Amino acid sequence: MRQPSHRVAIGARYLGALALLGVGVEHLVEYADDSYSVIPTVGTLFALNFASAALLACALAAPLQRLPGRAGRLALPLACAGGIGVAAGSLAGLVVSEGGGLFGFTETGYRPAIVLSIALEVATIVLLGALLVARRAPLRRA
Repeated sequence: MRQPSHRVAIGARYLGALALLGVGVEHLVEYADDSYSVIPTVGTLFALNFASAALLACALAAPLQRLPGRAGRLALPLACAGGIGVAAGSLAGLVVSEGGGLFGFTETGYRPAIVLSIALEVATIVLLGALLVARRAPLRRA
């Protein structure tokens, strides 16, 4: 029988990967459909957000633990940290852009796309954080 922390870790891993992919896709939609692509620097950051979120989401979904040796032990925690960093960075960028501007760009209001982005970023941080905590939980023998 699998331990509860193992089930939590599996759920948090794949839901976290999905939420992170959602963060990236949301930024890609903003980049392409809402003309963020024409905003200097910020447009590039939105494209990079999508690329990094997609890459890390794929890594989180891959069987990283099968990598040989130390790489197999470190790859998943590093992918989690990277995913948390992307989500937290996106959230921080939004806060800064609302507060006084980011690279000359100021975001205003909470339209549905921003609310969705915030929800996905928070979900990513919580789920991947839970995964890191669950992986640290001691294994008990039945």
